[in-house]
Amino acid sequence: MSCQSMFKGLFLMSAFFLCSCEIWPKPVECPCHNTVSVAVVTGGHDFERDPFWKMFDSFDGILYLSAEQRDQSEIFEDISKWPYDVIVLYNMTQEISEQRRENFKKLLDKGVGLVALHHSIASFQEWPEYRKIIGGRYYLKDTVENGVLYKPGSYQHDLDLNIKVANRQHPITLGLEDFVIHDESYKGSAFESSNEVLLTTNHPTSDEPVCWVSNYGKSRICYIQLGHGPEAYGNENYRQLVKQAIKWAGCVDE
Repeated sequence: MSCQSMFKGLFLMSAFFLCSCEIWPKPVECPCHNTVSVAVVTGGHDFERDPFWKMFDSFDGILYLSAEQRDQSEIFEDISKWPYDVIVLYNMTQEISEQRRENFKKLLDKGVGLVALHHSIASFQEWPEYRKIIGGRYYLKDTVENGVLYKPGSYQHDLDLNIKVANRQHPITLGLEDFVIHDESYKGSAFESSNEVLLTTNHPTSDEPVCWVSNYGKSRICYIQLGHGPEAYGNENYRQLVKQAIKWAGCVDE
């Protein structure tokens, strides 16, 4: 059995401990190089699980734990023994207590990387700081923030989106060429001015930026708007994008 396969199995077997927030699985020492440990946070939005996890299974050098949230945000309840290099958000949960908010920010202050995917831009609608953390927000209802009224965004399924690489020199997009992906679009989101945009689209039902990077505390942040379903999960360009985003966020060189 390969080192990669063995550790994936160990991480997956420990998943139920995470849900209880009582025992944290400890990463196993590994002689392999360039390995990053990841907590993949889901909940609050349906998705097709088998093809999604198959995508993560294809990532060499990435050990992941499926962290499905049953109490909205329990992964941030106790971070005293936090073992992960990167958090991947694929959730659309809403409730997050003040303690959990502070713990989330403490992880970022320590340099834990963050990759936010697709519908996670609509998570934690009542937490203004979350927009600053990931660099944007898709609003689900009329919301006033800092005296500005934001209207709900719109979306459309089953589209072929032309994706343009706006920055070919960034480690996340290195080796990527412009590509087409069958996916879902979002339009009407709000964005932080400090974002460095990596990918754009010109589809009329979509916002122009679809991938960007930023920093929060000592953390490297990447948001990728793409990733609705199996057609996206199986797209080799998308897989490369997500893999390289995780490696970059975890400061692990190829």
